[in-house]
Amino acid sequence: MDGLGRRLRASLRLKRGHGGPPQDNSGEALKEPERAQEHSLPNFAGGQHFFEYLLVVSLKKKRSQDDYEPIITYQFPKRENLLRGQQEEEERLLKAIPLFCFPDGNEWASLTEYPRETFSFVLTNVDGSRKIGYCRRLLPAGPGPRLPKVYCIISCIGCFGLFSKILDEVEKRHQISMAVIYPFMQGLREAAFPAPGKTVTLKSFIPDSGTEFISLTRPLDSHLEHVDFSSLLHCLSFEQILQIFASAVLERKIIFLAEGLSTLSQCIHAAAALLYPFSWAHTYIPVVPESLLATVCCPTPFMVGVQMRFQQEVMDSPMEEVLLVNLCEGTFLMSVGDEKDILPPKLQDGILDSLGQGINELKTAEQINEHVSGPFVQFFVKTVGHYASYIKREANGQGHFQERSFCKALTSKTNRRFVKKFVKTQLFSLFIQEAEKSKNPPAGYFQQKILEYEEQKKQKKPREKTVK
Repeated sequence: MDGLGRRLRASLRLKRGHGGPPQDNSGEALKEPERAQEHSLPNFAGGQHFFEYLLVVSLKKKRSQDDYEPIITYQFPKRENLLRGQQEEEERLLKAIPLFCFPDGNEWASLTEYPRETFSFVLTNVDGSRKIGYCRRLLPAGPGPRLPKVYCIISCIGCFGLFSKILDEVEKRHQISMAVIYPFMQGLREAAFPAPGKTVTLKSFIPDSGTEFISLTRPLDSHLEHVDFSSLLHCLSFEQILQIFASAVLERKIIFLAEGLSTLSQCIHAAAALLYPFSWAHTYIPVVPESLLATVCCPTPFMVGVQMRFQQEVMDSPMEEVLLVNLCEGTFLMSVGDEKDILPPKLQDGILDSLGQGINELKTAEQINEHVSGPFVQFFVKTVGHYASYIKREANGQGHFQERSFCKALTSKTNRRFVKKFVKTQLFSLFIQEAEKSKNPPAGYFQQKILEYEEQKKQKKPREKTVK
């Protein structure tokens, strides 16, 4: 595991640069990924830059070997006059990226056909902040056999649908000339990232086509803008998705297997999104590179995606209490065995009923996302939505969570039994730590649903008295 730790530190943990929160060790001792406190993909109000880099990663044959290695062959923008700490951070970032653009390994052959794939990866700083790599892997235009390449946009913003559209525009321009990409990306870099529900319009000139206006619209409901549940629904049943959710809630080890990079990254992001408003706080690798497959032997919780070609290697690895999900076959290859018993039965049935109602009538990705996410948000509303009432505050505003009273407030024994386990997780601890710092509950989607639920209960009580 020492060798694995070194590789992970070099490839996954990017040293924090200037401007971040202070670290006791000045950022020199990088944390193991399985022990680091990570946070969900950030939600942005708007106004930030769209991206940090656009990169092209190509395969180059190693000297005196048949294998290939991925290297960066194009970078925009080129950064100059960086301070030493910033330069070291950039070097770490640029060294890690090619590994995740080609996680399949180094054995490649020239091809005449290759289906393009859109996928993503996540790199995490020691302070828990994340950078997302949005990738489009395809076969470049040209005659004869050739090797695939990857366009990769690095951003701090989680908004997959929007960046997929940006990659469409980059791909279209590259078929003409790399020189045509520059003015488009420069215009994008100068534009402010739109607020939820808003649109930014870019003006772009393409030779032989003239001036084009490209509209990029951000979803109104920003808490789901980084996810698409369609792949997860296509691969698994509602019951299986519920068991994955139950395993994630108790912070267990979960491995997803699939052929395609797109399927892997979409499904693992979807599984993590089911935990909203909580954030997965452990190792999180949507597509594990071949050189880091030993990650599945880690003793601490993780959520990772592995390509199907490495299935046997994963199965032969020493693993305990793992949920191994085959997305191609829609089966569990390994499980703990109690996944169906983790959640309170009544709430579990409620989630399944809600998921099944009207699912065939949904048409847009936004409708599907809301339909799938809703029952899981409601689950947390019913089990822990009363948390704010059990944060006792001092005169200076600092809060202290009253865990015992919080658990006793639940009248249902099965709900109380579940919550007593859930409050011990890092998912809940990180959430409560933030709530203790804030004088008022955050005004977000989860708080909105809590208020709606409490109003429904108030309206229900007078009716019950009338019936009596």
